[in-house]
Amino acid sequence: MEQERNNIVLIGMPSAGKSTLGIVLAKILNYQFVDADLVIQSQCDKTLQKLIDACGPEGFIEVENEILRDIQAENSIIATGGSAVYSDEAMKHLAEIGRVVYLQISYEELVRRLHDLQERGVVLKGGIGMSLRELYDERKPLYEQYAEITVNIDDLSITAAARKVADALR
Repeated sequence: MEQERNNIVLIGMPSAGKSTLGIVLAKILNYQFVDADLVIQSQCDKTLQKLIDACGPEGFIEVENEILRDIQAENSIIATGGSAVYSDEAMKHLAEIGRVVYLQISYEELVRRLHDLQERGVVLKGGIGMSLRELYDERKPLYEQYAEITVNIDDLSITAAARKVADALR
């Protein structure tokens, strides 16, 4: 049985607001809300950072891929982790069950929003010494590749950004 594409999948940089904006968007659209990072933590019984520490970046990406490629939802906003785009299999599945929206922020906005990479459980494929600029440059083309809809949310409040996404979906 093929599932309808009745979900909205949010992708974007760490701290772009996928989870926070996702909750507001779910309220605006009367959808359920699924935070993929929390699903991963719940299924693995570890925080994201502990998982990354235990498995390494590549191991974490494998775990994330397995969980995301099996995720089932209906009429939901699905907020993915910033590293979901490293998993082609997961992204293909998410595109089959929903419309993929890239919450786009500039590099400058990322620097302003993201203070502590370590604490947030951010996957640094290039290792612990990877700079924010390298992370941005590595992921940006992946977000663009998988996005069905791109919404720039620089300098917007969470509510204004959620409304802009809702308008883009109409």
